[in-house]
Amino acid sequence: MAHPHRWQRAVVTGGAGFVGSHLCTALLAEGTSVVCVDDFSTGRPENVAHLRAHPGFSMVEADVAEPFEVSELPDLVLHFASPASPADYLRLPLHTLETGSLGTRNALRLARESGARFLLASTSEVYGDPQQHPQSEDYWGNVNPVGPRSVYDEAKRFGEALTSAEANAHGTNTGIVRLFNTYGPGMRGHDGRAVPTFVRQALTGDPLTVTGDGCQTRSLCYVDDTVRGILAMAASDLRGPVNLGNPDELSMLELARLIVELAGSRSSVRFIERPADDPAVRCPDITLARDKLQWEPRVAARDGLARTIAWFRDHPGG
Repeated sequence: MAHPHRWQRAVVTGGAGFVGSHLCTALLAEGTSVVCVDDFSTGRPENVAHLRAHPGFSMVEADVAEPFEVSELPDLVLHFASPASPADYLRLPLHTLETGSLGTRNALRLARESGARFLLASTSEVYGDPQQHPQSEDYWGNVNPVGPRSVYDEAKRFGEALTSAEANAHGTNTGIVRLFNTYGPGMRGHDGRAVPTFVRQALTGDPLTVTGDGCQTRSLCYVDDTVRGILAMAASDLRGPVNLGNPDELSMLELARLIVELAGSRSSVRFIERPADDPAVRCPDITLARDKLQWEPRVAARDGLARTIAWFRDHPGG
């Protein structure tokens, strides 16, 4: 059942990306008209192809690091533009930094001039390779500012600083969500992240490539749960940051074996070298989201992964 809509018009930067496209779909279902802004550097036209005929949907092809225009003022700005997988941000290092800095500035300006609620998609990567476990919002992180992952980590940390400064300096209505690993239908099979990589390998019978010894953990949140949390945060007056993720941890080896089982695959596991600065653990403390937003994940890993595998079977190109 759709909620009565809370906003007239939303601008979603990165709206043709994985999470962004699910957000566009959810907002339209609530009766909010949506302007999707994307340069298709990592987002895909096919992610929003099903929305193009919707009377409330419009598309602006633009790089948010450059000034961009929308025809009507929004009352909600969701800044989700950014390369988000290591494969993407290592391929597009300067673009990643510019999207997190100049892109955030441009999206904030639009929100300020429109009197809109602004929400920044930050990331669990601001915690780096954490020395606190699980990670709560008051943990400052353990980040290498010049390592290979720094282009993403520091872009997001700067985006948080800019968003906080904007609220303090101009009174703009801002919020920050820190998204932990999110997965589901619509991911690209070759985006370099564990779930689509493992699913693609399991469905083609290739060995699943687990990095290191596979003991490093991630907390996987199904995209429908993540979107529900984002919209709950947008509808609140919290500034955040607020963690959104699933506190159920899985090791990478457990994840690989579960995907092989659910796919009915005969793939083996092959261990490969672990990337530099790869976090050993990743798990959100979601006390704040539970208390303030009445939000927590509902979809168990087994169910979400089964749905994701079914989607990849139907979309073999990913």
